[in-house]
Amino acid sequence: MPHVPSAFGEDAFGRRAEAAARFFGTPKYIAGQTIAVVAWIAVNAVAVSFRWDPYPFILLNLAFSTQAAYAAPLILLAQTRQADRDKNALDHLEAHREAIMRHMQERESAIKEETTALKLLIEANTVLTQEDKALTETIEALTREIHARLPGA
Repeated sequence: MPHVPSAFGEDAFGRRAEAAARFFGTPKYIAGQTIAVVAWIAVNAVAVSFRWDPYPFILLNLAFSTQAAYAAPLILLAQTRQADRDKNALDHLEAHREAIMRHMQERESAIKEETTALKLLIEANTVLTQEDKALTETIEALTREIHARLPGA
């Protein structure tokens, strides 16, 4: 299958960006994010001296907004890349199917030609067998006539 260039680029950054986009939405990511949010809220609600983001957690909302600003384009790029891969695989599969169909049609045509040639050979053999029979019968008749004309028969 031909190589499709990555929408993220072929460099290390592109590979890391695609890996990050594929990581979003995994159970490991969801669990990690849930733990981070619970810890953030717990520290801000319980530890009065550590309250850097009191309720309604504006910094947490800002962090989520920033994360979404980067995650959404990465996810869309990963989907675009996957769609390109799927299309490429489908095109490759279709080309392979067409090649198989052409090969099957060629084989079918060759079999038809061979069958026609075989029928012609059988017909020619039948004609030769009939001619051989007719000649054999003629020879038998002539042989009888010769034997009938011989003296002492």
